[in-house]
Amino acid sequence: MTTAYAAPPAVRRLADELYHDTQSPEEVLQTRARVREIAGRVVAPAAAQIANGDERTDGFPRAVFDALATEGLYRIPFGTDVGGDGLENPATATAVAVEELAYYSNSVAAIFDVHCILAGNAVNQGNPEQRERWLRPLVGGELVGAFATSEPAASSDLSPSAVQTQAARDGDGWVLNGRKRWITNSVVAGFIVVLAKDRDRLSTFIVPTNTPGVTVGTPDRKLGNRGQITADVLLEDVRLGPEALLGVEGGGLKIALQTLTYGRIGIAAAGVGMAQAAFDHMASHLSTRHAFGGPLAGKQHWQFLMADRATELEVARNLYLKAALRLDSGIPFPEPEAAMAKHYGTRLSVDIARDAVQAFGGLGFTYQRGADDAPGPVEAIYRDSKIGEIYEGANEVQKWVIARQIFGRDITG
Repeated sequence: MTTAYAAPPAVRRLADELYHDTQSPEEVLQTRARVREIAGRVVAPAAAQIANGDERTDGFPRAVFDALATEGLYRIPFGTDVGGDGLENPATATAVAVEELAYYSNSVAAIFDVHCILAGNAVNQGNPEQRERWLRPLVGGELVGAFATSEPAASSDLSPSAVQTQAARDGDGWVLNGRKRWITNSVVAGFIVVLAKDRDRLSTFIVPTNTPGVTVGTPDRKLGNRGQITADVLLEDVRLGPEALLGVEGGGLKIALQTLTYGRIGIAAAGVGMAQAAFDHMASHLSTRHAFGGPLAGKQHWQFLMADRATELEVARNLYLKAALRLDSGIPFPEPEAAMAKHYGTRLSVDIARDAVQAFGGLGFTYQRGADDAPGPVEAIYRDSKIGEIYEGANEVQKWVIARQIFGRDITG
């Protein structure tokens, strides 16, 4: 039997009062407003259940996924030729959509990110037949996309020496063997974009999940992001035709790195969304919680902390927007902004979520109070935020990317 979890009370949204977006085109501002309204109506009521569920029993939040499809959210990143919105700045519009979804549920934001930014963006680099066969139904939400680069011994390191999944020629087709790990959406995916070693190079393949030899394992149980279902994908003598090759032979690493760069902008935006949510909950609590003769917000400690966090939120949002706008301008690897945005935004989400737990005290450490079943307002944000510092390129890797821009590859490697 599934337990019903009450949602924390709504709080005043401070982003529009403190942050003034002078960078984004009008279509991006309109997208933000539209996604915010949809997220409040569709995601917010399900967020507590998603955050406190069990991946193996509660499963993929299908109702939310389908509702976002009905609302047309998966059209945002793509062109009209595959049923998309055909925006002039699709990456920036997609990033603000991720922020607005993550404000209520980082799990939903991650599902959207993998479905659209990773799987969808990878297939968008394919030929017209591949885009029509796989991308159009993805845009419509008729099937779920997944993206598989990580392995038991290869995650941040995607060099040919690290990747162990093998792609061997078989006539004009291919045979794949290997194991992928931490694959989001794999349990429900219609296809998985797989990075595999083709001799001494890497190639990328579109693998339908109903192909003989494809086995999806038991979902992982995680600290947070419990609605973002992840599992191993085992590939045993998976035979694919020539139409499965995405791009050119040996071009898989370029596709993976370009896709992950875009993904890092999305993860940065998700970090900002969670950070903003924690900030808003904390501001409301500090204004209304009285102790030592007045509201906690009357204490200089909290005033100075919130001033610092508001400033950092300004910086984090500007960083991801700048990186996304550079991507939209035609720069496929907008560094160092993408690395800076991912590193800064995800770290900030952890920091502000930790501050919020501290500010709420015992209720901050609780997801359901025994006396009255009152929901904890911020513990899920604290749990969900940590993964942002780890996936789609650990933050240590992002610092290395930034350092490489400073010192050059000859020194940093």
